[in-house]
Amino acid sequence: MLRRHRSALPALLVTGLYGVALTVAAVVTLISGDLAPLWWLTLFATVPEGVAATGQNLLLLVLAGLSWAWGIWQILRGPPAGPPPQQDRNTLRLRVALYVATATTWLLHVTESLIWADATVIISVVMWVVVLLFTRVLGGDRPYMRGAGVLGYGGFTVIGVLDLVGRPVPDGVESICGLAGLAWTVLILRAQGDDPRWGTATVAYGIAALVAPIFLLLAALPFLGEGNAVEALGVVSSVLMMTWLARSAHDLAAPRPQPAAQTTLGA
Repeated sequence: MLRRHRSALPALLVTGLYGVALTVAAVVTLISGDLAPLWWLTLFATVPEGVAATGQNLLLLVLAGLSWAWGIWQILRGPPAGPPPQQDRNTLRLRVALYVATATTWLLHVTESLIWADATVIISVVMWVVVLLFTRVLGGDRPYMRGAGVLGYGGFTVIGVLDLVGRPVPDGVESICGLAGLAWTVLILRAQGDDPRWGTATVAYGIAALVAPIFLLLAALPFLGEGNAVEALGVVSSVLMMTWLARSAHDLAAPRPQPAAQTTLGA
């Protein structure tokens, strides 16, 4: 397993350290009834008032922690081992943009000082760059894909800026941008599925990230109310999205199968 990916050893070490910390925090919660260590380790925030260390909350937080651990391994292990293929400038730029989008999504989870508008501007700008570079790397004339991505993430950038300066956002604009971003994701996943540069598992993570919010919303309904760690379910969706972004970058640097050498038989 360690030889199959270029950065498998450091990824395994970081994942192991996080797993140990998660286990210790869970044990502390069981013994002392203090959710603070486990809450901070999984949701990167302080425990809100009125939240008790119930079995339900412990289960939700451990689920979030296991999601983080799996995401750490998937993201940090890097591309498959072997010589990378020759890459053009747009492909290299797309890989960088995908990694930045992954890191930005994670950073928004661990930085409480950012308000929602700041977060929207940062991630939307990064994803807007990803949209443009993805279209170039895929090649061909893809006006619908480019248009949906620019409308979605460019629109959310404008919404974030308007929030920052205190200007009202017209009714329905957020819904239009959300639908456009959703359409772009569907088109990208379809294009990745038809492109041999991306693996089946990567596309599967993208599909899971696309549909997970719906199922997680349904799963969260029984937990709604005061004193619940329902935020932990959102971590699962975010980790799936980050895994898809990172693996999309990893696959672009994966070794390509070499054509079999042809031999010429003498007369």
